[in-house]
Amino acid sequence: MSEEQKKPAKMPEVPEGFEQITLGAGCFWCVEAVYNRIDGVKSAVSGYMGGKTKNPTYEEICTGSTGHAEVVHVTYDPKKISTEEILAWFWQLHDPTTLNRQGNDVGTQYRSAIYYYSDKQKDVAEKSLKEAQKNFKDKIVTEITKASELYPAEVYHQDYYRLNKNSNGYCRLVIAPKMKKLKLEDKEKVAE
Repeated sequence: MSEEQKKPAKMPEVPEGFEQITLGAGCFWCVEAVYNRIDGVKSAVSGYMGGKTKNPTYEEICTGSTGHAEVVHVTYDPKKISTEEILAWFWQLHDPTTLNRQGNDVGTQYRSAIYYYSDKQKDVAEKSLKEAQKNFKDKIVTEITKASELYPAEVYHQDYYRLNKNSNGYCRLVIAPKMKKLKLEDKEKVAE
């Protein structure tokens, strides 16, 4: 892997009129793969949020000691997709009832989290959680927190599924079945 690949990706751009929300739902490779295929999403950037270490690396995040969650920063056009629709996908793509765990991925870095950027988004997230709870037997443990500093993950983590879906076991065994379940497996990247 080149030194360029190990550097943090660029901060996502949020054009005028677009909105942003940051979501933690386990491994960011899975979450990013979903949002990069949804109409109205401009970008889905893997990163880290919610911790205490400045400029954390993936290796530091994996220890669970930084306090960060693996997240995906979603920038979207509210004229094409609403915050409610963004969150509807969120509840489908992971199990929000397992504390600090998604499948075999265990640790606080895999927690379920919605990081909001406005009071309106907070209200939408809280209502969305109440509505989603009807679909789960166990209690949803998703945290809803004001967004803090976003640290984009290293370049090699960006668009990981698309670039590695045939060569990486995790992509084939975990992400591909999820994409099939969500009926997104054949949809090429549509982020604008």
